[in-house]
Amino acid sequence: MWKKFKRLFVIKTKFEAFLITYALATGAVARGQAYLIEYPGFGGKLLFLATTGAVFLAGAKMLEAIELHKAYGEDY
Repeated sequence: MWKKFKRLFVIKTKFEAFLITYALATGAVARGQAYLIEYPGFGGKLLFLATTGAVFLAGAKMLEAIELHKAYGEDY
């Protein structure tokens, strides 16, 4: 029973990683828009880029981890 429950929190396929990346991007853009309103000018734009850039890094890391997991198995 616990294995089935644990499976809900494990990303196994690239499709799941893309769905999570989309959700992260949606939240990051919403947060970035709030930064643009709260900090008008260059500071707000820089914070907007930082929030969306973090999503790119997280998405790339998830995709890389899936490929490494397939190549090296459970132990990696």
